[in-house]
Amino acid sequence: MTSRKSSDTMIIPRETIEVELVRGDEVFDEHDARAMSPRRSEQDLEKIYQDTWAQFDEHAKNSRQFRQKILDCLQASKKEYDKLEKNNKLLQKDIGDLKAE
Repeated sequence: MTSRKSSDTMIIPRETIEVELVRGDEVFDEHDARAMSPRRSEQDLEKIYQDTWAQFDEHAKNSRQFRQKILDCLQASKKEYDKLEKNNKLLQKDIGDLKAE
């Protein structure tokens, strides 16, 4: 079994004007790891981008709905608390009136 050739770092002299490789200028040996790795087309990248944004939008929508449920629960709890507090004050007043008699 042949061993895979590593993809070493390219060392480019500092005074070199052209540093970037132009697409299609890359030439790799058949055992070079870069030649074996899959390449994604523009359509694949666009699909990944669209899918990611769709998932992000869905997550944001779910988060907003969950936050709204929490706010609704908090408002209901506050309303119930205010009602209990009002009743408590009435009871304390009634108890105070009974003690005064």
